[in-house]
Formats: sequence, C-alpha cells, structure tokens
Amino acid sequence: MMKTELSVEFFPPQTPEGVEKLRLVRKQLTTLNSDFYSITFGAGGTTRDRTFAIAKEIRDEGIPVAPHLSCVGSNRQKIREILQDYRSAGIRHIVALRGDLPSGMAEAGEFRHASELIEFIREECGDHFHIKVAAYPEWHPQARHPRDDLAGFVKKVKAGADSAITQYFYNADAYFRFVDDVRASGLDIPVIPGVMPINSFSKLARFSDNCGAEIPRWMRRKFEELSDDASAIRELGLDIVTDLCGRLLAGGAPGLHFFSMNQSPLILEICSRLKISG
Repeated sequence: MMKTELSVEFFPPQTPEGVEKLRLVRKQLTTLNSDFYSITFGAGGTTRDRTFAIAKEIRDEGIPVAPHLSCVGSNRQKIREILQDYRSAGIRHIVALRGDLPSGMAEAGEFRHASELIEFIREECGDHFHIKVAAYPEWHPQARHPRDDLAGFVKKVKAGADSAITQYFYNADAYFRFVDDVRASGLDIPVIPGVMPINSFSKLARFSDNCGAEIPRWMRRKFEELSDDASAIRELGLDIVTDLCGRLLAGGAPGLHFFSMNQSPLILEICSRLKISG
C-alpha cells in the first residue's frame, strides 16, 4: 500500500438528518486515515455556527480539522471572535479564503483579499494556526491574466500561508505548470491538488461553469455520449479521476484533497483502485 497525504472536504449540513448522514460518511472514511478534514464556510459567514459545530465535533473525535474562514463581507472583530473560538476548541488548522459576498450585500467589509486575512491571523494568533490557502492551476476566474493570479498567490504565501489546496481540475498538466511557476517564484510550500469525483456530469458541468474550472472537450463529449446512463457515467468518472490522481501522484504531488460533497463511495473506490492508504 502506498502512503500519501489525504484530506477530505465537507460542507456543514443544514438539518439534523444531514448532520447524522455526515457522521456516517466520516465513519465510512475512517479506513483512509485522512490527515485532516476541512469544513466549508458560507459567503459572509452565513454558516459560521454550523461550520464551528462540525469542526469542533470532528476535533473531539481526534481528527485534525481545518475549517474554512472567508473574510469578504466581514470585519476584524468578527474574524477575531471566530479565531478565538477555534483556539479555545483546540483547532490548529485554518483554510483562509477571500470568499464571496452574500447575495444582496454591496460592501466588501474590512478585508478585500485573502492575503489581508492571513496577515490578520498572524497578527492575532502568531504561529498557532497552520494556514492553508486556495490555489488555481487554471487561474482564478476573476483574474485578468495568469500572472496576476500567480502574483496574488505569492502575496498570500508571503503573508504567512503554510500550504495550498487547489481548485479541482481535470488537466494534470495545468497543475504541474502551476507548481513549476510557484517554484520559479522562489516558493516551496506544498501545493495539494484538489480532486472532484464525478457522480453526475450535468451537475459537474453547471458547477464548473460557475466556478471557472475547465472540463476538457474530450471529457464533455464522452459524457454527452452516455446521455442519462447513470451507471456508465459513474464508471467513466471513476476511470477519469483515478487516472488523474495516479498521474498527479506519479508526478510528485504531495497528496490529494477530495471535495466529497458529503459523500464517501466514490472517494473510497478511487483510493482502493490506487491502492492508497492514509
């Protein structure tokens, strides 16, 4: 069995039934011995309490947890309170993000960039937190040019980031090029590729169009040929993502970060095919 760093991202459920389901998913994933779980944070802090509750529950289970923390639409006092809550709960990792403004909110607040949030975390908490940041191998959809996106990433690292997790992608060369660019900038922090398993191509296509992740033309054509054959779509998705993960690890990626959508079967199958153990 190959040893590699594994992590899994969840979102905070909205209902008691969702909370119970997520507990079952975590139980199913225990065989992977993941290095940490991350928990998303709604735009403008809309899931603040739920994110904290799930993060604390995972921490109490003895698993390292990295709650997301976004800053746009917030202020220093609110962020300070959240950091204090996490410190009191014994949480040592944070995924620091700029985030998006909630619908209907016009003002960005006191923070406009993730680098400003990172600087604030370091000012408030020193080295207490291992800070993870986002990276975009196909560059951020709001970036005017790849060099602008790379400059923003460099600024986050120089502000105090310890490691990075990428947006998902299906072109391994985009990841390797991005890492080369990061290294050429004099940075040596780990860049963990984000992996999105494919269960429904129609949902993936809509999500990708919104977040700027590219789906290669050959992939679109193959999935379109399968029409509504859910079983065939699932198998093709498993083949594509397993092959992608294998290429990434063979090329030197330090680990894999799975976007779970609060589901476990596809992640377990991919790791089984790769003979990966956490």
